[in-house]
Amino acid sequence: MSNAIEVEHLVIARGKRRVLHDFTCTVPSGSVTGLLGPSGSGKTTLMRAVVGVQKIVSGTVTVLGHPAGAKELRDKVGYLTQAPSVYADLTVRENTRYFASLYGLSAKAADEAISDVGLTQAKDQLVGQLSGGQRARASLACAIVSKPQLLVLDEPTVGQDPVLRNELWQRFHALAKAGSTLLVSSHVMDEAGRCDRLLLIRDGYLIADQTPADVRLSAGTDDLDEAFLRLVQAQDTQKVG
Repeated sequence: MSNAIEVEHLVIARGKRRVLHDFTCTVPSGSVTGLLGPSGSGKTTLMRAVVGVQKIVSGTVTVLGHPAGAKELRDKVGYLTQAPSVYADLTVRENTRYFASLYGLSAKAADEAISDVGLTQAKDQLVGQLSGGQRARASLACAIVSKPQLLVLDEPTVGQDPVLRNELWQRFHALAKAGSTLLVSSHVMDEAGRCDRLLLIRDGYLIADQTPADVRLSAGTDDLDEAFLRLVQAQDTQKVG
């Protein structure tokens, strides 16, 4: 299939406040697609809709050919939340091997995932004793251990040092090259250039669904921070008009 995710006219509200407004986008299969926007713009809400745990008002979300949240997707979609989703009273290795066992995978697969996120030296430490950045990486190891067809990562590089951030992005592209599709959120625009495609979101509105090169071209600047600002200004002008 050409698209791993198809979102059509999605509307989500919290109480009387709309969080996503008639949101339509696609995520190409085998790509690393960045979901970029300020904190509070609706990134996490969209990701929750993609994995099927978000109540929607209207619209549709199709994932790998199935409605989001369908039972057929349970072993095909990996999800990393902003809050670490691992057991604090288990070691990194115990956590990862537990999640591997849920998919019928071996201890070797778990150890490979630990190595991929740079935690081999900390594999025998209790997760509760890790730093915030290490704990996030432990969660990532559990999310990637099954090599899911779709991997949804909510702010996976927050709190990581520049060297590790670079290594993680290399890993993301390696996963895509091996056949996975990744949807990666960030509020840091300097990560936009690492993506194959960008979904730029602001206040629940999609303001761009393009490659980084096309975003630069549309905005008339090579600086992605400046490009985002120009697109926001264009959006505001349209609203006023």
